Amino acid sequence: MVSSSNPSLSIVIPAFNEERRLPDSIRSLRSFFGTIEGLEIIIVVEKSTDRTVEFARQAIAGDPVFKLIANDVQRGKGFAVRTGMNLARGETVFFMDADLSTPLAEVFQFMVEFQKRPEIDILIGSRAEAKSQILRKQSWARETMGRCFNRFVLALGVSGIRDTQCGFKAFRRKTVGPIFSRQKTDGFAFDVEVLLLAEKLGFKVAAIPVRWVNSPDSKVRIWIDPLKMLFDLLRIKQIVRRTLKAEPHAQEPSKPL
Repeated sequence: MVSSSNPSLSIVIPAFNEERRLPDSIRSLRSFFGTIEGLEIIIVVEKSTDRTVEFARQAIAGDPVFKLIANDVQRGKGFAVRTGMNLARGETVFFMDADLSTPLAEVFQFMVEFQKRPEIDILIGSRAEAKSQILRKQSWARETMGRCFNRFVLALGVSGIRDTQCGFKAFRRKTVGPIFSRQKTDGFAFDVEVLLLAEKLGFKVAAIPVRWVNSPDSKVRIWIDPLKMLFDLLRIKQIVRRTLKAEPHAQEPSKPL
């Protein structure tokens, strides 16, 4: 039996309208991690129009490693991730996409990287690194959209990060409270706010290559969400500045129960 009373590793997975993919992902998580101790997996389901919550609950089948959070609103991926990150108790906390587009083996690669580089506070998966392996590419339109978005990110002042949107990131315990108690953006551009907050709060961020498999069922609507992301992006620097002025002192992370 896996103990979850004092987890060393937390994994947060946001989900919206994922009745088809999420049950398989839950089974993959259980199979991959087996009976590893000190693990909690928090699945946050935004209010959906399908039976994601019902199917997820059936797949979890009472497994105490899993915690299922059913949000009663649909505000966006940023809101779902924030909900899970603020509940997570692990010494290392990941968030990743419900389709597991980055293979689970990368979790251990990130943990090894944290051990080798104690000065690094946050590790983010990047598809733009030379050693990254893109096992199934996005469409030309989505790749072009991503490149354009990251040019805007660089112009915003998030330095040295060429891929902010890969949904596979890991945080040491001390960074979670100070960042996610402040994070405001509900939509897909929330990653940029998280990284900008990390930079302004003095945390050290490193991007490392990952293996990645594009899912053809991406929840990013190519003709709608990029405009929303750009709108959020134009506001994020001001949001972070206003937030840090109102809350200048880093909060202590919550202690495991």
